[in-house]
Amino acid sequence: MTHILLQEAYVLGRIDKGVKCRVSGCGREAVRSLSTEKVRSAGLNVSSSERRAYLCKEHYKEYKKKTKKDKQLEKWRYSG
Repeated sequence: MTHILLQEAYVLGRIDKGVKCRVSGCGREAVRSLSTEKVRSAGLNVSSSERRAYLCKEHYKEYKKKTKKDKQLEKWRYSG
């Protein structure tokens, strides 16, 4: 007797639904969602008043580069 397991694909998040990057002048497909406040503090011009900022691959990479030093300082600060 063979059992067949059927899985339905659920689309749960906005990124899976195809939301676009929220950085001004960009219309690429978003790959990450971050706090709008964090993205603005990194110097990216987010064109949305929502709580979440959706970033494409290129802008997420730029965000990571701009926040790398701050993350390292926080790590040192909290590591006894």
